[in-house]
Amino acid sequence: MDLQKMNEAAALLECMKVQSIPSTNYTTNFTLDMNNTCGNSTVIPKQTPQRPKDLDYSVRILLYSVIFLLSVFGNTLIIIVLIVNKRMRTVTNSFLLSLAVSDLMVALFCMPFTLIPNLLEDFIFGAAMCRIVAYLMGISVSVSTFSLVAIAIERYSAICNPLKSRAWQTRSHAYRVIAATWILSFIIMIPYPIFSILIMYTKANKTQAHKCRLIWPKDEVQQAWYLLLLFILFFIPGIVMIIAYGLISRELYRGIQFELGQKKEANAQKNGLNGLGSASPSCDEGDGCYIQVSKRPNTMEMSTLTPCGGTKLDRPRSNTSEAKLMAKKRVIRMLIVIVAMFFVCWMPLYSVNTWKAFDHQSASNALSGAPISFIHLLSYTSACVNPIIYCFMNKRFRKAFLATFACCWKPCRRLRESEDDIVATGASLSKFSYTTVSTLGPS
Repeated sequence: MDLQKMNEAAALLECMKVQSIPSTNYTTNFTLDMNNTCGNSTVIPKQTPQRPKDLDYSVRILLYSVIFLLSVFGNTLIIIVLIVNKRMRTVTNSFLLSLAVSDLMVALFCMPFTLIPNLLEDFIFGAAMCRIVAYLMGISVSVSTFSLVAIAIERYSAICNPLKSRAWQTRSHAYRVIAATWILSFIIMIPYPIFSILIMYTKANKTQAHKCRLIWPKDEVQQAWYLLLLFILFFIPGIVMIIAYGLISRELYRGIQFELGQKKEANAQKNGLNGLGSASPSCDEGDGCYIQVSKRPNTMEMSTLTPCGGTKLDRPRSNTSEAKLMAKKRVIRMLIVIVAMFFVCWMPLYSVNTWKAFDHQSASNALSGAPISFIHLLSYTSACVNPIIYCFMNKRFRKAFLATFACCWKPCRRLRESEDDIVATGASLSKFSYTTVSTLGPS
């Protein structure tokens, strides 16, 4: 009797498994309830709502809207501040202005024209906009990447080779480099308006829709194109940024060690540990002792670096030294963040584009819908991250920002440059100079 009951229970379970095969519907799946005959028992399919599709749409719309507003607001403020303030028109800020314009273009021409067709599963803007938008998307992304590379090279030259860089790091030279990046981007992205076309297709609900697609004459041409973009807009810029910021970090780290050594020797002299009649440390070619470039005598920041000056200046010099050490450590961390954010934002997109070029069917099946939408969003996040990293974390830029918009409700006042600007700067550590240059924005 027990054996018979066990057999009936096993048959019932098997029947229920067969009837509970999931449906292919994307919005619901099925569980079972007793009603239909299954052995001596009855089961019926009972619909249990899956996560609503509207929730997926709402999350995407919310995230895109937040990134869009931050990008437009942040980059617009940067453009206004750098144009209005004549004192902010430096070499580095010229590149930051170009970066802000390109990031603003990314926000305006990439985000809406990526999200809306993705949600509607239909490109509703027409054939002409398909070509124009594709072209502007490519240009904005290309200029943004080239601007990041130009900023990295400019900072490397200013910090690691300060004397040589002064001969050619002028605003006119910066303008020529910026013009070259825009012209090069316009030329590189010419295939987009030529090969982008609007194609019709039938959706799952049997309605007609459109896609804006880059259609190449041959698969080999498409593969070569995406490999080209992968190298000139991702691998090469990434390697240049790693090398440039790595060398800057090494130079700043040497400066930290130099400052710590000076501090230890000063403390040792104060405590009388150096013996009677101890002299200043001698400078030879490889001991890390740097010659100071002359500056106005009242500047505490560039006071004599040896510890054998007057005792009245010991405390100010110590405070300045502490500020420099903290600033250099922050700069090194910031450079690591800059490189990491570049790879985090852009590596998924270029990887996916390369995958689609060589195996379009599997890539489309795996990434269509929400996945590819979020991968695009991750790349567009750089448009709102760049203003924060390069400008709003710079004390001098924040001062200029407040001064610019303070004019709306009270008369403009000239902004004094205080000596604590060292917080936003790093030190140049050439064997021929020991000057302070900006590494987080305006110089």
